[in-house]
Amino acid sequence: MTPSLRIAGQKVAGQGPELSSLNPADQAVVWRGRQATELQVEQAMQAATAAVADGETGASGWAGTSSEDRTAIVRRYETILRESQDELAELISRETGKPLWECQGEVATCIAKVELSIQAASERRAPLQTMVGEATAEVDYRPLGVVLVLGPYNFPAHLPGGQMIPALLAGNTIVFKPSELTPAVGEWLVDAWQQAGLPAGVVNLLQGGREVAEWAIDYPQLDAVMFTGSLRAGRAIHRRLAGRTDVLLTLEMGGNNPLVVLPDPAGQGALDDDPSADLSQVAGMIVASAYVTAGQRCTCARRLILLDDDWSDTLLETLIDRVKRLRVGLPGDDPEPFIGPLISPAAAESMLAAQLAFAQHGGRVLVELRRDARSQALLHPGLIDMTGVAVSQDEEHFGPLLQVYRVPDFEAAIRLANDTRFGLAAALIGGSAEQFEQFRHQVRAGVVNWNRQTTGASGRLPFGGLGDSGNHRPVGYWAVDACSDPVASLLAEGKPNESFDRMQL
Repeated sequence: MTPSLRIAGQKVAGQGPELSSLNPADQAVVWRGRQATELQVEQAMQAATAAVADGETGASGWAGTSSEDRTAIVRRYETILRESQDELAELISRETGKPLWECQGEVATCIAKVELSIQAASERRAPLQTMVGEATAEVDYRPLGVVLVLGPYNFPAHLPGGQMIPALLAGNTIVFKPSELTPAVGEWLVDAWQQAGLPAGVVNLLQGGREVAEWAIDYPQLDAVMFTGSLRAGRAIHRRLAGRTDVLLTLEMGGNNPLVVLPDPAGQGALDDDPSADLSQVAGMIVASAYVTAGQRCTCARRLILLDDDWSDTLLETLIDRVKRLRVGLPGDDPEPFIGPLISPAAAESMLAAQLAFAQHGGRVLVELRRDARSQALLHPGLIDMTGVAVSQDEEHFGPLLQVYRVPDFEAAIRLANDTRFGLAAALIGGSAEQFEQFRHQVRAGVVNWNRQTTGASGRLPFGGLGDSGNHRPVGYWAVDACSDPVASLLAEGKPNESFDRMQL
């Protein structure tokens, strides 16, 4: 087997169990290698520790490299992304099953993230100097050290990149473990960083599953963990780090996101003078919220909340028709599909089980979530009315199934929107500016949009959630905040502070 890890700048073969990734569309092998052993995990962590700075000689490592030099390497990485964007997009499509148009968008976001991260570092981590009495007060920033990045499968290039780039700009070294479902994309990214000129050991690659992550988390000199993934895995990491107050933890764990739709105060719809055109636009935003990436985005709407009125009845009819006509298919289909396969047949099976459970609790299927004959991982999207149904579990079902709830008024809509332990994304479509202000201040979520889909997040803004969606460490433009420690200093040139000479101690 070809080498599958990168430790201290060298490609090495994993010595653990075999690992392979499969194309969700046809189950063809995309990547095959071996996982890291516990010893290899330790070697990767030691390489990252050594690359921060040489503890024996005092020589500067990556932390002592000038910000200009670090930025230059990050920009060379951007150039590699630009020159290889078709290759990377095709690899993402093969390994995740996403349509090529989506993967091209992901690569474009990866490229844009470079300049955004450089700007964020300049704005949010610029040194500060002011006078406090006769002393000069300064704030500078010190890198954390060794950062473990645990990547997800749904955006295997964009989401890890959004953490690795600011961490490297701040002077940290990285051990990166991609999702065990997307090892090929993870390997491609680390190869690109090496081509960009990173010194040996600054970015190290581990492949494997939960056990590999646990070994890395247990490393004594670990300084930070940046995780994107499920609530279950995030909680496990949080528990494993219990008592280790020296390790900074960033968690982004998804949501059970509400999308509330209101007519405008005049009852003609919020977006257009023509009610029928408005209904079509609103239905389009609901589709973009719930079904893009086959529902495998943490910001996807899971709960559609409508008023119990005639306008919403008509909207729901329009939505049902739109959902039934969504183009579902495999990467390479012509024309390209809007919805491609889920990450695996097992993921598709779990969504079918979720629909069955909802129906058994009393949910009324409006559009059936069903498997396509061409692939065990390919599902046609579903819509289910859960109005009045008491469901005991508040879960994130990571796929193309949208629940519908009808409520009597806006206040009831806000209460239902908040009836979740999660708090990542929420959106209001329609209504007035005053209603949106009420919605923004009362709905507990980190991303709150108006007349935009829940999946509409800007790279120039913070991104993170409340409750079981995160731990108050937003990423996005704010990711740089979790990559360094502020150092406060008072400086007085000349004699030491003479005020103590006048004090009777």
